[in-house]
Amino acid sequence: MGTQQILLIVLSVIIVGAAIAVGIQMFNTQSYSANKSAIAADAQSYASQIVQYYKTPISQGGAGGTLPTDGNAEATIGEFIGWGGATTRNDNGRYQISDVTATEVEITGIGTEVKNGYSPKIVTTITFPEGKITAVPSDDGDTTGF
Repeated sequence: MGTQQILLIVLSVIIVGAAIAVGIQMFNTQSYSANKSAIAADAQSYASQIVQYYKTPISQGGAGGTLPTDGNAEATIGEFIGWGGATTRNDNGRYQISDVTATEVEITGIGTEVKNGYSPKIVTTITFPEGKITAVPSDDGDTTGF
């Protein structure tokens, strides 16, 4: 084979390798973004269940319009929404009721995907009595767990 043919083969291998690398990077970025969206949707669902807990009468196992503020408030709310405690996991990530006050409940969700050493993180805050839900996304989720 001539020098020109060898050069074309080497150039083709480099181009194919670069295309594969770009494709893998695009897939990983999309996977990370999809995981962030999934934990945001989960956190929104859990927040809606907490609003339901707040509005449910005490006689039916709810809060009756007053959040518990004792040392076991996170676990009490988690039990009502079916977690079995203050934390839960699913395929999308792990979630924790991280702060309960007389007027707010905070849920922290950390995704399973990792990018640059961090997982997607969503902090969702429910403000009472109006039941306003706000979510703040970030990319600084701790990958070690709750």
